[in-house]
Amino acid sequence: MNVPDSIPLDPKSLRRAFGAFATGVTVVTTGGTVPHAMTANSFTSVSLDPALVLVCVARCAVMHSCLTVTNCFGVNVLASDQETEARHFADRSRTLGAAQFDHLDWLPGPLTDAPLLSGALAHFECELWRTYDGGDHTIFLGKVLSFDHRPDRDALLVFQSRFRQITPDRIEVTA
Repeated sequence: MNVPDSIPLDPKSLRRAFGAFATGVTVVTTGGTVPHAMTANSFTSVSLDPALVLVCVARCAVMHSCLTVTNCFGVNVLASDQETEARHFADRSRTLGAAQFDHLDWLPGPLTDAPLLSGALAHFECELWRTYDGGDHTIFLGKVLSFDHRPDRDALLVFQSRFRQITPDRIEVTA
C-alpha cells in the first residue's frame, strides 16, 4: 500500500474533529516561587507500575517553561460544578504567580508545593519523569508521588469545545 507523505489538513476542521472525543477537564499547576496554572484536557493515566500520568502542553504556553523549571506539577481533575475554575485558568491573560490563585480555595501540595484546588474530584502530585516531542506540544510524563480522590461526585467534561456535565441516569417507569 502506497501511503502519501502528507495530506493538507485544515487546522480548524481538525480541531473540531478532535473535539468529538469527550474528555475530562483538569487544571495543571506548578508551585515554587512563581506558581502557575492552566486548564487542560490533554491528560491521561499511562502506567500503574511505575505510576505515571501525562499532560500535553503547547510549546508557546507559559506552563511549558514553568514545567521545565520546576520539574514537579499537580493535576486537579475538576468536578462538574467547577466550570468557573476551568474558565479562570483557561484565560491566557491571567498573571503569573500567587495572584492567579486569589479568591480560590486551594492548598499547596505537601510534596511538590503545586496548588491543589479544593473540591476537585482527584489530585495528583507528580515529579517530571520524561518529556517527548509532540509536534507543537511537549508530552510531559509525570511520576505520581501522591494522589487523592473523591468518587462521590461527577466530572466536568468538554465535548465539541463546550463544557458539559454527565446527565443523571434516566429511570423508566412502566405502568
